Amino acid sequence: MKITLETERLVLRPFRLEDADAMFLNWANDPDVTRFLTWPPHGSVEKTRKFMEIWVSQYEKPERLNFAMELKETGELIGGIDVCGYLGGVNGTPVLGCAMMKKYWSMGYAAEALRRLTALLFERGYKEVRADAMVENIGSNKLIRKCGGVFVGVEPMERPLKHDIVIINKYIIRPDP
Repeated sequence: MKITLETERLVLRPFRLEDADAMFLNWANDPDVTRFLTWPPHGSVEKTRKFMEIWVSQYEKPERLNFAMELKETGELIGGIDVCGYLGGVNGTPVLGCAMMKKYWSMGYAAEALRRLTALLFERGYKEVRADAMVENIGSNKLIRKCGGVFVGVEPMERPLKHDIVIINKYIIRPDP
């Protein structure tokens, strides 16, 4: 589904095929960013283009919510946030994922994006959303708690593209009463 959202400092918009170069340069090739993702660093912009082609084609699905994070002030593409899965199917609990270039870590941008996307999901009637972070990803665990995430447990997660299994912390975010 193609929609655009805004926060104080960000435009959350659908990815476009022409975003591949910026995504590759800004975070997809960075091992520090991708070490916590389900996919390894992209070794070439062609790999990023293939990801982008898949993402853009999936906008035809009504449940697909995947946003480029763009700075309002400069138009720079700094990351992405999406609903990367639904537990129990499309009508289940949405699971959120986020990646952002290192230069902008710990500046509040990811929190703005996460809060805006969760607000949209609550507006659509979801009673809760889930956000996961690898146990050793201190920054993401802190971010999720800052955005209202309540720790509900740990579980192993397979990352087929990396051929490994990691332990994740699971959090549930509910609307403010």
